[in-house]
Amino acid sequence: MEAMGVAAALGLLLLTAGGSTADEAREAAAVRELLVRLLGPGPAAAFSVSVERSLATESGLDTYRLSGGGAGARVQVLGSTGVAAAAGLHRYLRDFCGCHVAWSGSQLRLPQPLPAVPEELTEATPNRYRYYQNVCTQSYSFLWWDWARWEQEIDWMALNGINLALAWSGQEAIWQRVYLALGLTQTETDEYFTGPAFLAWGRMGNLHTWSGPLPPSWHLKQLYLQHRILDRMRSFGMIPVLPAFAGHVPKALTRVFPQVNVTQMGSWGHFNCSYSCSFLLAPEDPLFPLVGSLFLRELTKEFGTDHIYGADTFNEMQPPSSEPSYLAAATAAVYQAMTAVDPDAVWLLQGWLFQNQPEFWGPAQVAAVLGAVPRGRLLVLDLFAESQPVYVRTASFQGQPFIWCMLHNFGGNHGLFGALESVNQGPTTARRFPNSTLVGTGMAPEGIGQNEVVYALMAELGWRKDPVADLGAWVTSFAARRYGVSHGDAEAAWRLLLRSVYNCSGEECRGHNHSPLVKRPALHMATTVWYNRSDVFEAWRLLLAATPTLASSPAFRYDLVDVTRQAVQELVSLYYEEMRTAYLKKELVPLMRAGGILAYELLPALDQVLASDCHFLLGSWLEQARLAAVSETEAHFYEQNSRYQLTLWGPEGNILDYANKQLAGLVADYYTPRWRLFAETLVESLVQGVPFQQHQFDKKAFQLEQTFVLGTRRYASQPEGDTVDLVKKLFLKYYPRAGSFSQLTILKPPSPQTPNLGRFPGPGAGQASQEHHRPE
Repeated sequence: MEAMGVAAALGLLLLTAGGSTADEAREAAAVRELLVRLLGPGPAAAFSVSVERSLATESGLDTYRLSGGGAGARVQVLGSTGVAAAAGLHRYLRDFCGCHVAWSGSQLRLPQPLPAVPEELTEATPNRYRYYQNVCTQSYSFLWWDWARWEQEIDWMALNGINLALAWSGQEAIWQRVYLALGLTQTETDEYFTGPAFLAWGRMGNLHTWSGPLPPSWHLKQLYLQHRILDRMRSFGMIPVLPAFAGHVPKALTRVFPQVNVTQMGSWGHFNCSYSCSFLLAPEDPLFPLVGSLFLRELTKEFGTDHIYGADTFNEMQPPSSEPSYLAAATAAVYQAMTAVDPDAVWLLQGWLFQNQPEFWGPAQVAAVLGAVPRGRLLVLDLFAESQPVYVRTASFQGQPFIWCMLHNFGGNHGLFGALESVNQGPTTARRFPNSTLVGTGMAPEGIGQNEVVYALMAELGWRKDPVADLGAWVTSFAARRYGVSHGDAEAAWRLLLRSVYNCSGEECRGHNHSPLVKRPALHMATTVWYNRSDVFEAWRLLLAATPTLASSPAFRYDLVDVTRQAVQELVSLYYEEMRTAYLKKELVPLMRAGGILAYELLPALDQVLASDCHFLLGSWLEQARLAAVSETEAHFYEQNSRYQLTLWGPEGNILDYANKQLAGLVADYYTPRWRLFAETLVESLVQGVPFQQHQFDKKAFQLEQTFVLGTRRYASQPEGDTVDLVKKLFLKYYPRAGSFSQLTILKPPSPQTPNLGRFPGPGAGQASQEHHRPE
């Protein structure tokens, strides 16, 4: 069977779009309501939205049709599903009106009259699914959301054509019912759950107990949210993926059932067994189907079902045995517990386990898992396909359908990063792979709210049969839509970013920020990057030159902050190199100069710039946590959960700075004190003539880190200061001269007669790094 035929057949086997006339009417109404939320009732009246299943092609793939518009005519949007209609609406707003929908703020200035669609435009997606989310996104980004924020996100999902997404809120409330029914006490149940900021890893069996317990109010609020999330997703025709039992159980189950056959797994993430080393039920134990069916029955009774369930038994944990028979039995037990309750169940499996531990998952082990579920009933997420695709070494997952996913971001970090060329080519390459079983594309970031250009491209690719022909032209159009006007300097800046920070390639590309700025300082830290830093500095200059025209655009001001933040991140690396070089050469004055500028001038200036934009405030992040509480005790507990996640990630810095973010307040009170301590320690070392002791420094740094985590200082949740003025001041002081990156000469402010920043001399070629960034 040809590759496209295999994929189409499996897509139909998994699930086909059905529904009644009532479903069509409900989905059309949902898109009309989205239009009103997006544009307001007046502009929304210029659109006619309808849903007809018959529009879909013979394969049942989502399709939209655009027509009408022009003077006095309504724009006609027809979709085979609500999601398809929303995607068609987005296409019209984007390509005909020059609008832009984004996390950081949408640009929705509509031309009047609305442009006509010159010829009826019909577009069908090449694949069954456009998937969204990662289990970790629930903790790194969605953690403290209320319904208003969820509503915005689901609208974004619909407009970007997402039709398959996780819906995992509220599951702990269901598990609580199950554990109590099995005989656990309330105390044992409470002790098992992690705190809110770490639930993603509790759900995958990596952690238990850490930073808990969950207050009763948490369960009630999450149940409420889950009902609203599911109702809204289903109203668009999206398929919510519910959780299922993966095999992990509380240790307390062994008290209730002393003869139960369980295996204690190894530790995870540098946590000891007080918080990890989960207990895994043996697949042959009679409790396995009992627990699994109890949970799924209670879950579907509460929430209904769309028949796709997610479960991850061996996420970043080595199975107890590499025997194929064991792996097949463990896999089959999970699937059979699903089908015992829902005979139409499809298992959505994150394929990260095959990528994360390739030395364990040899051909026989992979085959055992993939072959234990009937073909077409296991849907695999090739989670990191833009960098390390698994389908190419597993013969397209040995016939099981898969979704090509872009992971892109780890830990919800800030930092300009992307592998746009790989993303652009990847889905087409996978579709053309011999006997391909590709049935969809997906976005699976650990955290969102960053690098929006990457997600705009990936969402568009979900509706394209071929790659974008010219990414340079595409990113130029992206900038014009984002800011609502074409501007040469801004577009040139984006082309520079495209060829630098967004041009990572190879297996070592990871969207995980390991910049010295956000790491605990050490004498030997990697500072190499895959791009020429001069491109970032020049993009910074060009954006600043565009401020007279574009400063009124919220998206532009956000980007100005973000690129300034990136430029400072580069400067920190370069000042750190000067510090290290001076220390190794035992040159006290250059050490004091570089360390003083970095820790006492540059980082405070960065904190001020970040404080001018609402998207870069620690206070906003912590305030979200506090607002989720029903008492001051809960508010303090939730805030401490947030502080731990952003920094130590465990009681002893177990996964230190994994979820680093560059936020005003966090830079001032967490990163800056560490750098000051580091600079002072190096100076003392030279003055006293004693070697620098990293382990002694780490102990002192941990005390600073712990002080921040346990602190109660309230931070501003509203922006302060003018972004453009603050960026100009920082630029004039730190913008490096042409060819002087190694010296980092500080520029003096221009004289009053200097015309404008647009004429400020740009950097030269500089020194492009000869090494790629190496993730830890």
